Amino acid sequence: MARAFNFCAGPAILPLEVLQQAQAELVDYQGTGMSILEMSHRGKQYDAVHQEATANIRELMNLSDDYAVLFLQGGASLQFAMVPMNFLPPGATADYVNAGSWGSAAIKQARLLGNVTVAADCEKEIPTRVPDAAELKLTPGAAYLHLTSNETISGAQWKAFPKPAAPLVCDMSSDILSRPVDYRQFALIYAGAQKNLGPSGVTLVIVRKDLAEKAAKTIPAMLRYQTHIEAEGMYNTPPCYSVYILALTTRWLKKFGPANMFQRNRDKAQLLYHTIDASGFYRGTAKKECRSDMNVTFRLPTAFPVEGVQALVAFMKEFEKRNG
Repeated sequence: MARAFNFCAGPAILPLEVLQQAQAELVDYQGTGMSILEMSHRGKQYDAVHQEATANIRELMNLSDDYAVLFLQGGASLQFAMVPMNFLPPGATADYVNAGSWGSAAIKQARLLGNVTVAADCEKEIPTRVPDAAELKLTPGAAYLHLTSNETISGAQWKAFPKPAAPLVCDMSSDILSRPVDYRQFALIYAGAQKNLGPSGVTLVIVRKDLAEKAAKTIPAMLRYQTHIEAEGMYNTPPCYSVYILALTTRWLKKFGPANMFQRNRDKAQLLYHTIDASGFYRGTAKKECRSDMNVTFRLPTAFPVEGVQALVAFMKEFEKRNG
């Protein structure tokens, strides 16, 4: 079988070695006579997978025991609500950076739950960018500062993170483990796995334990980080197969080397950006100093032609005639 080149932001391509191992173990996982898809999440086989995935993340991100590693569900979109539910008490204010569509989505959800101040807003700017730390208008005593490390659609990425007095919260779905980062500067990190860590269905959450403990006890159990910390990720049935693939992927990443992965990501991005910059036809959309190594964005010199829409409409009418 010829492998396709998948340029989707997510679900994104996985290492072939990981897919082949998953294929080999699909029906009979390590001689157990059943698939990991069928196993109890309370059994020793899955527990070993879960523990390896946790240990791999801790090693790759250099995390201390002050942080909990959780494999949750609901994608980054659920975290847009869980973060303010747990970290934004009544009467407090949270600061948010709006540098693109995902930052904007997080702000909309947080405003349903508490007071939000937009510390910087460059969502609509072209070329796209993330703000300088000096631009941020931070609230004294803010509950936290939330930002998106890499805006997938705009193609803009934080190259250096701000150092606020408030706890720093970050949506890293697009670029987690793609480059060297001191993850200990964050109070909470979340990332949908489907762009860098594995398949859809599991969301990695890294949260400082001391902050999770302060969340109100009135928050529904499934939406409290402390619930999952106390249950060691087993409060309910976790997304077992997605965690299994994440364990294989992080195992592969440890062997390949995070530094090598960063170099590979940078080389691929620079190859694309060089082609865009050398062309009089393509136009990069992000400011050069903010260009993402993970999401290379560009535009064509003209808008979509009316003839293309007319062709689409003609096809739609013919399709309806044949199948309606």
